[in-house]
Amino acid sequence: MKDNPNLVRPHLEGEPFMWPGGPDGVLLVHGFTATTAEVRLVAKALHARGYSVAGPLLPGHGTSPQDMNRYRWQDWYAEVEKAYLALAAHCQRVIVGGESTGGVLVLRLAALHPEITAVLSYASALRLAMRRLDVLKMRLVAPVVPYISKGPPTDDNPWQGYPVYPLKAGTQLLRLQVETRRLLRDVRQPILIVQGRHDHTVAASVPQEIYDGVRSAVKELHWMENSGHCVMIDQEWEAVAQLTIKFLQKLA
Repeated sequence: MKDNPNLVRPHLEGEPFMWPGGPDGVLLVHGFTATTAEVRLVAKALHARGYSVAGPLLPGHGTSPQDMNRYRWQDWYAEVEKAYLALAAHCQRVIVGGESTGGVLVLRLAALHPEITAVLSYASALRLAMRRLDVLKMRLVAPVVPYISKGPPTDDNPWQGYPVYPLKAGTQLLRLQVETRRLLRDVRQPILIVQGRHDHTVAASVPQEIYDGVRSAVKELHWMENSGHCVMIDQEWEAVAQLTIKFLQKLA
């Protein structure tokens, strides 16, 4: 994966990982067009506290935008479920977390696997900050336009992934959102919801929608006042890591 010319910051580590630790495991899933570099800062903080931590790489990610357009949301979910089952085979309890699209995938995973201990939702992309007309346009052009540019990177955070949005894959995200919103009420595990106040990717209503939609007895919602969409690697990532650790300590 390193030196892959299709990636922004190809020098970063973005491969799937599994770091053995204690009996409590944490699964962390990256977002749309990204790699595991997106979750590694928080993953390392958790591993330092004794957790076993795993991070799968979603199909079509870390290769090329053209490759990403080949996959369906079901393929992404299958990889997440596979990684969860592998981690669960070695741990007594498993917490699942994800950022953006990864957050949507783990919400679905928690709804379908009630034995999961808890959920960590970081800027879950349950709805995008897009007008309905723009969503319709994306659906219409996706069959003929493979991808659109994101523009140059504007910050210094350790994000790795594609500099474009693969549009067929984008329509798969829209389908995943619909299918996952239907399952929100089946999420009963304790849940931590973290959102950047300056997130322009996810609709601002989403954190409260998740908070109100799940049937968890224990739930927390935290806004990071100086962060954008990628709260796990933005300037307040250390505070996000500490929020996560404190939440998990309460469960213990």
